[in-house]
Amino acid sequence: MQAIVFGASGGIGQALTALLAARNDINRVHAVSRSPAPSGPNIVSHTADITHEADLAALAGLLKAEGDIDLVIVATGLLSNERGLSPEKSYRHQSMDAFEQIFRVNTFGPALVAKYMLPLMPRNRRAVFAALSARVGSISDNRLGGWHAYRASKAALNMLIRNYAIEQARISDQFIAVSLHPGTVDTGLSQPFQSNVPDAQLFTADQSAAYLLEVIENLTPADTGRCFDWSGQEIPA
Repeated sequence: MQAIVFGASGGIGQALTALLAARNDINRVHAVSRSPAPSGPNIVSHTADITHEADLAALAGLLKAEGDIDLVIVATGLLSNERGLSPEKSYRHQSMDAFEQIFRVNTFGPALVAKYMLPLMPRNRRAVFAALSARVGSISDNRLGGWHAYRASKAALNMLIRNYAIEQARISDQFIAVSLHPGTVDTGLSQPFQSNVPDAQLFTADQSAAYLLEVIENLTPADTGRCFDWSGQEIPA
């Protein structure tokens, strides 16, 4: 059984890679990132940018000779950066540049990963494609507003996951596509926004990764196309 983690140099991505590599049922974990990814027993590192289609096409060519990929996890994400990108508190703060940056990483990148990884996944046994989303991407659960680009990018990602679930179900009744909310995790993505988060609700990357893998382990084909949080509870669209 093979797994691949995109965003393997990030906090959650590193933790997922390490936990998967330690499992007896995983023969190989492909760790993909723009910067050097984790290395170690059962881990094969790859350098690729999920927003560059040529990178993903080249990676798919390499992986094709390795056999089926049973588990694909996209653990990338962008909310803010040190160059001035920050969640909008009002529609007045929206900008084309922010929308392009956020959607490129949170939506377009995972979509391209699906384009090149779905053909490498098995049709005759269980296979899972999972992408990290966020509770704030739920339209029906949105009670605060704001964070326009980030919310919209995650809502769009959830729609793509639903699309992939429908399409892949036509060729495999054991395929599962889900989006996952990892909780509030102590990583670079959430650090500027942790001040109002109770300690009990702030996870380490290792905690979140363990919760997410447990959720993935318990998924069934009936769950495909849906969004779940770290505890396995469904998040409404």
